[in-house]
Amino acid sequence: MKIVIPEALLPGPLAQLQARHTVHYDPALVNQPEPLIAAARDADCIIIRNRTQLRGALLDAMTRCRVVGRQGVGLDNIDMDVCRARGIEVIPAIGANARSVAEYVMTTAMMLLRGAYGASAEVAAGTWPRAALGGGREIFGRTLGVVGFGSIGQVTAALARRMDMRVVAYDPMLAADAPALREHDCALLPLEELLAVSDVVTLHMPLLPQTHHLLDAQRLACMRADAVLINAARGGTVDEAALAAALRAGRLHGAALDVFETEPLGPGSVLADVPNLLLTPHIGGVTADSEVRVSDLVTARVLAALEALE
Repeated sequence: MKIVIPEALLPGPLAQLQARHTVHYDPALVNQPEPLIAAARDADCIIIRNRTQLRGALLDAMTRCRVVGRQGVGLDNIDMDVCRARGIEVIPAIGANARSVAEYVMTTAMMLLRGAYGASAEVAAGTWPRAALGGGREIFGRTLGVVGFGSIGQVTAALARRMDMRVVAYDPMLAADAPALREHDCALLPLEELLAVSDVVTLHMPLLPQTHHLLDAQRLACMRADAVLINAARGGTVDEAALAAALRAGRLHGAALDVFETEPLGPGSVLADVPNLLLTPHIGGVTADSEVRVSDLVTARVLAALEALE
């Protein structure tokens, strides 16, 4: 069978696929729509990351496709309705990068609360801003609000509990007596209440019509002025202009964004030069360790799916 891979894949998993199937591997294809369509037209399988948009002309052209491997967990770059209608199996890397995202959340939460890590130049110059940086806060005993209590949210909650944080959650898909809540000693709250009681709010939900701008100006106003917000889930779930305004006005202490409504950010972004805002380029789930887990998991499941079709 033919597999098209238009984004990067580690050498080991790539060799496993090449040993069993015909593989068209070209990470440059993600930036070349027409060559990608031509290469994928007769493919039985495609393995993508988050940049390939598997919808529209590309998906329409892939009439032979029966398996999609997704190196990651988000599915908003895949037309799932069309895939379901055509019987295409979509294989995400559920759980494989959860630890990396959870560690990103805890690291950025501690950096934002402590506020002591942006003064290297001043320290090196002898300015010694010790008094100015002495008001940082510990994470011990504070409340983490997890918006979206799926696999990544639960791993984040587990890390937070080990650091002696209280954990509360909002997830409209969970019942109040869900086993996951008991496992992590976590209370399920309405969203506005969670925002009001949390020192740190972290988002872990997909981008859907009902989650677009879930944290808008009105909901951001529910958060305490000394709280911090972290979004390592999906861009578009936070109103970026409203967040920038809240940070500039001091209505929110800090924030970290790893995902954005438009990626990459363009010139004149509303997020440029915003105080107490950490920006990273959609790498919350990307570490050397998680890359191995993600690639191995997706490759193994793709091979099994293709074998079942032979």
